[in-house]
Amino acid sequence: MKSASSSPASEPSALSQAVRLAQAGDLLGAQALAEAALAGSSDAAPLRAFLGMVCARRGALETAAVHLAEAAQLRPDDVTIACNRIAIEIDRGNHADALDIATMARATADPSLRIARYRGFLAQSLSRFEEAVEAYAFVIARVPNDVDSLNNLGNARAAIGDLDGAIAVLERAVATDPAAAPTRINLALTYRAAGRGDDAETTLRDAARDFPQDARPLHELYIVLKEQARHEPALEALEAAAIRDPADMAIQLKLAIEYGIMMETEKAEQAYLRVLEHRPNEQLAYLGLAIHYEHHNRGEDLAPLAARAEANGIDAGTRAFLAALDHRRADRFQEALGCLELVPADIEPERTAHLRATVLDRLGRTDEAFYWIEETGRRHAAHESAPLLRAEALRTQVRSEIGRMTPAWVNGWTRDPVFAGQDPVFLLGFPRSGTTLLDTILMGHPETVVLEEKPALNVVEDAIGGMDALAAMDEAAIDAARAHYFSEVARYTALPSGRMLVDKSPLYLYKVPLIRRLFPKARIILALRHPCDVLLSCLMSNFRLNRAMSNFLRLEDAADFYDASFAHWERAQLLFDVPVRTIVYERLVQDVEAEVRPLFDWLDLSWTAAALDHQRTARERGLITTASYSQVTEPIYQRAAGRWHRYRDHLAPIFPKIAPWVTKFGYKL
Repeated sequence: MKSASSSPASEPSALSQAVRLAQAGDLLGAQALAEAALAGSSDAAPLRAFLGMVCARRGALETAAVHLAEAAQLRPDDVTIACNRIAIEIDRGNHADALDIATMARATADPSLRIARYRGFLAQSLSRFEEAVEAYAFVIARVPNDVDSLNNLGNARAAIGDLDGAIAVLERAVATDPAAAPTRINLALTYRAAGRGDDAETTLRDAARDFPQDARPLHELYIVLKEQARHEPALEALEAAAIRDPADMAIQLKLAIEYGIMMETEKAEQAYLRVLEHRPNEQLAYLGLAIHYEHHNRGEDLAPLAARAEANGIDAGTRAFLAALDHRRADRFQEALGCLELVPADIEPERTAHLRATVLDRLGRTDEAFYWIEETGRRHAAHESAPLLRAEALRTQVRSEIGRMTPAWVNGWTRDPVFAGQDPVFLLGFPRSGTTLLDTILMGHPETVVLEEKPALNVVEDAIGGMDALAAMDEAAIDAARAHYFSEVARYTALPSGRMLVDKSPLYLYKVPLIRRLFPKARIILALRHPCDVLLSCLMSNFRLNRAMSNFLRLEDAADFYDASFAHWERAQLLFDVPVRTIVYERLVQDVEAEVRPLFDWLDLSWTAAALDHQRTARERGLITTASYSQVTEPIYQRAAGRWHRYRDHLAPIFPKIAPWVTKFGYKL
């Protein structure tokens, strides 16, 4: 009788038997049989290749790689062996080794294109995009409608900066298979990178319509709109994304942040709480909620939030930040400073620096406080939105408008149409001049409605084309602009008949020509405060970085902005002689009634002593959107009046710029 090995024609070969064992699920038996056959084999390549696959299926990846490497040495041109080696190295996480196997030479010799596709994927995963482009282009040249490869080629081209080439390929992929949602999104992102925001928006809106269960198009649309500073439609897109995928806590977290920016305060809080309900250890939600409580004067909620953070294992640095906020709100300044020492550099770096500055100021450590005031500005100035450049552009605009404000310009204006309604009163003054305290007092009067720092007038200015459009406006245009203004006001507050509208925004200081054009009889309340105290307070405030507030990141910019703003105001006053009532901060905090009673008389408002209870009004008004949010709920205090004297040496460099205004407004250096 012949052995099985000596009669291959009548007995299944060892390899065939091993294959059957593997198919039956006996991987160990298959491996043992194939390994036994290796010793007497004259052609070990098939056995090595088989052992590689069996070991891989068992999870013995290192042993599999050894067998496949041996097989490759015996059959270097075998495409299947090469593909299996590549797959094993990918499974082992060795993408660089896998790419070394998936050479372009092997790819071009593989008619199945498997190696080329592997090569493209691996090169892309390793950020070797030029090689990825070469591999995917090779595939597309042979299979023009391979949608996956078209999509990947587009992404790789975008990564090397070939945006036009990427767009061409991705558009081709979308045309080939419009049902591929990821390709549609990739095309939109490439449009965005190429500066084609309108095309990106259209593509994402179409994708959102065509894939009604997919949140991704709406989330990416939110990002596109946000970059264009179209905050309201951006929020709408994000809200729609959250409806489609309510379990995505990353979207919920962004939603909370956006609600906060848009002053949707209750919605912001609820979104943060939803995040914490599903992710109790989400650090950013604790930070966001703490800042939310801080801005709403809800200091009593900070300690429970810190306790919740500790119970859920939140890191010590985040807890230290929460504790610092709590201590600062309770006037425990030394304890707050101790907590700030424990906050890592990557946790709210700008807010932490600002918090440190305010605490050091309250401790009387002036030099250290000023260092951190400037450090806060430096950190903000590094933001990708280039706030210093935006601030400079605004100062340049304000100064250029001054040069165009001449008697000849005003004499060329068309006749003002009669306005039958009640003109608004505009409350303005440089930021930190006491406008929030004053508007809170006016808000407490039953005959007024106060609009606090809403963009109604700015929206109208943008719509008509800015200051250059004022002279040529005819009666119809002015009437339309007035109607637009009141429609914008109505978005924020009801204006019952007979109530006086007080539109408060400090930097309407350089909007007097527009105010005069729309409302020739409008009265203006000008808030004044010592320029040094104003500028110091601006530097110490943690404003949102729009182009106006970005002027308060550096002392010299703040002083230049002050000078430009009041120069604009002065020129407008010379031209228009607008009725103005000046309220001086130092007198206001010293004797509120003595300063406010004549103001009420000037505004034809009845005397109402209850309006002086600004703390009650502040508590009832809800969210305070200005940097004075914490101060107007306190009793009126005088500690900030004259604070600049402690910082005299630090402020000295701007004295030459502001000295004329100090003298003009009756102050001294």
